[in-house]
Amino acid sequence: MSEATGLISKSTTNNLLRRDVRFLGHILGEVLVHQGGNELLSIVEKIREMSKSLRTNYSTEAFEEFKQTITNLEPGIRHQVIRAFAIYFQLVNIAEQNQRIRRKRDYERSAGENVQPGSIEDIVRHLKAQNIPAEEVGQILQGISLELVMTAHPTEATRRAVLDIHQRIAKKVMELDNPSLTFREREQLRQELLTEVITLWQTDELRDRKPTVVDEVRNGLYYFDETLFEVLPEVYQELERCLNKYYPGEQWHVPTFLKFGSWIGGDRDGNPSVKAAVTWDTLQMHRQLALTKYAESLRELMTHMSFSKNIVEVTSELLDSIQQDRESMELKAAEVWRNEKEPYRIKTTYMIEKIQNTGKASASANCKYNSPDEFIADLEIIERSLRNHYADFVADMYIRRLIRQVELFGFHLATLDVRQHSKEHENAMAEILAKMNIVHNYPELTEEEKIKLLTGILNDARPITSAYLEYSESTKECLDVYRTIYKAQAEFGRECIRSYLISMTQGASDLLEVLVFAKESGLYRHEADGSITCTLQSAPLFETIDDLHAAPEIMTTLFNIPAYRNSLKSTNDLQEIMLGYSDSNKDGGVITANWELRVALRTLTEAAKPYGIKLKFFHGRGGALGRGGMPLNRSILAQPADTIGGGIKITEQGEVLSSRYSMKSIAYRSLEQATNALITAALMGKNPKAHESEPEWETIMKSISEKAQTKYQDLIFRDPDFLTFFKQSTPLPEIGELNIGSRPSKRKNSDRFEDLRAIPWVFAWTQSRYLLPAWYAAGSGLYSFYQGKAENLKVMQDMYQNWGFFQSLIDNLQMALAKADLLIAQEYGGMVENQAVAKRIFGLIKEEYERTSQLILQITGQQEILDNVPVIQESIRLRNPYVDPLSYLQVQLLAELRALRERNEDDALLQREVLLTINGIAAGLRNTG
Repeated sequence: MSEATGLISKSTTNNLLRRDVRFLGHILGEVLVHQGGNELLSIVEKIREMSKSLRTNYSTEAFEEFKQTITNLEPGIRHQVIRAFAIYFQLVNIAEQNQRIRRKRDYERSAGENVQPGSIEDIVRHLKAQNIPAEEVGQILQGISLELVMTAHPTEATRRAVLDIHQRIAKKVMELDNPSLTFREREQLRQELLTEVITLWQTDELRDRKPTVVDEVRNGLYYFDETLFEVLPEVYQELERCLNKYYPGEQWHVPTFLKFGSWIGGDRDGNPSVKAAVTWDTLQMHRQLALTKYAESLRELMTHMSFSKNIVEVTSELLDSIQQDRESMELKAAEVWRNEKEPYRIKTTYMIEKIQNTGKASASANCKYNSPDEFIADLEIIERSLRNHYADFVADMYIRRLIRQVELFGFHLATLDVRQHSKEHENAMAEILAKMNIVHNYPELTEEEKIKLLTGILNDARPITSAYLEYSESTKECLDVYRTIYKAQAEFGRECIRSYLISMTQGASDLLEVLVFAKESGLYRHEADGSITCTLQSAPLFETIDDLHAAPEIMTTLFNIPAYRNSLKSTNDLQEIMLGYSDSNKDGGVITANWELRVALRTLTEAAKPYGIKLKFFHGRGGALGRGGMPLNRSILAQPADTIGGGIKITEQGEVLSSRYSMKSIAYRSLEQATNALITAALMGKNPKAHESEPEWETIMKSISEKAQTKYQDLIFRDPDFLTFFKQSTPLPEIGELNIGSRPSKRKNSDRFEDLRAIPWVFAWTQSRYLLPAWYAAGSGLYSFYQGKAENLKVMQDMYQNWGFFQSLIDNLQMALAKADLLIAQEYGGMVENQAVAKRIFGLIKEEYERTSQLILQITGQQEILDNVPVIQESIRLRNPYVDPLSYLQVQLLAELRALRERNEDDALLQREVLLTINGIAAGLRNTG
């Protein structure tokens, strides 16, 4: 493991990255010798060298020798070899992550007056250069909104304990950059890193049980605790600094435009463990963390508040507030700050006590904060007093920062979305209506009959449920969710839960059902003046291609129903709509999903305009290319500029959370780039500029999409052998044993393709190196227009050069094709029982891969895939040989394990080795699903 410099791009050689990778590789080598002797290290090195040689000088003889070497590994040593390669990639990933931080710091240190592209200052300077007046800049900032929503989707294969070790290693490696370190200090750092890598080697990468929902909530809160509570205010602080620099003389207080939300503990779609009680516990955990962080901030604040009345004159307002606290609160004299001449510390003592009492029913109203506004009011009293004696810098540095944190996180920390499948609502509604003798065949009603019935119920203030009737457990749980939301809004504030997402929305009745349940619990209310107050929005989730087609008509139907239309007045005529990237891709393929999502964004926006309704689109992107994954700033800029006026929500899930938000510097850079992209998109929306050929290109794209969808569905849905091929030639069954999430991998206990979730679908194809969902059928779709005609190729080349949508699509296809490896994928086909089927389907996939690759090279004018991004091209090319041994080991182990299970036998160690290869390949490819 000592030679790892091949992972570094030759075109951008960086001595420090080379140093880190080599340094960590040497340390891992020492650990291998220490734990398994020289024999282990030599075997690992031999396999690595053979794999690397195969990639540079492939021959059938060398290939067979390589496979034989792996096959001949004795089980005990094999287990250690797998772990060696897996941990190696963990260490390389840490080094590369540190390099991202180092590059940013180096840029800032050497740039001087230059501004880093993609930074906040970059976009503010651009606004000024375009002579956009301060008033218009203010309007832009008022109009933008981005909410990043953590989900509990099971795609983070790495345990929290392992991530913690990674954090410690990363910090110690970064310390190596300190030029003032002495020789002894460097040796000490090396010893500490050796200790950490040994700890990593002896820490189990695999979970021994599925995480509970509460475990997942804690994992999500980790990012708020470690990074986001500090980093988010820094983004706002930097934006205000830049605005003051380029627009001096203005009073800037940037509105809250960037926030985090969560699904964890609220998403019950297909997860029977998420009950109303779990949702309540989640909200309590959210509040407790927020209060803990505020208490920490106040204690830190006290250390900076040593201002003495002997020297400065504080305001009477501050002194009056201290007197009020003294009279209303029950603190002993010893608990209050001892120095009467330091009023800020006395005030802060009372504030800490109030924060600690917040949320306690036993505490009187005067002894706690009953709302975030009360907390902010106290902070503003301190701020005004500080400014009164010219301690402005202190006020700006500490008080404004804390005020911003309270504005962002309140006492609820993050808005929790609730999600449930539409069928669950229909079942509960059917039972309730039958028990009240309103209708006994609700599921059999036509859509028009359902709408008429539900609208009538919404228009009638009387309830349709009764405390004196017995309901099934599922219906009681359905009702309890809404009652919990009502109670939560009263306890934690309206912002704690705002949206109720409906999976598999297929009709207007799906949204009306949610409003009826909301009415039953007081969330949808008829006021005395005849108006409607609705504090919970029903938000549709359109997932399949058919659902995307039906979406505009569904929303138009709803906007024409007064009972529904009136519910939007509580949200200032803002309607949230979620679009599913994963299921649309699984349903129609990558080309069709991307095109149909774009069309849906446009048609839905047009459908809402006549009603004066703004749409807030919620983009359900995953981390993988096959699930809409891309960098955060690119995902914002990928949206048509005229569709972001109501704001954007984007899911952040699985390994994306740890890669973006586990380290403060990387979290800041990601959010800074997102802010730049958001303002850029808003500016483009104000001044839309479409290429004159875009209408023609859209017609072409529609035809390409239709042909691609047919090609995709011919294999996925209409080939009778495909599902068997997929299950037998990928580790799909074993992925479910990895214990990476509390939610089952299927919506139902069924083997139907339709019931398989998109995440394991993509994960399995990634593990087997096909990456099929991210590129399959693209070549056929593109060729349907090309037809070998030079003039058509020229059109597609123009589309690539001048149309952002098409360029992004083609570049994402390049990334997927570069990561795929059909030589290795073919090995997985050996596990298919019917080899005639395996060869036939693999042939179809290979033919499409080659067609897609050739066409993309023609469109882009490149010699090789990813020539346009040589750093990534080289990184992928040089990473692959180090992943290859894990892939071949996985095929061998899967074959052995499945043969055992066919005989109703099992082997826990063998199963464990399979799961270790899954983890290792995920680390090597830096993607799970």
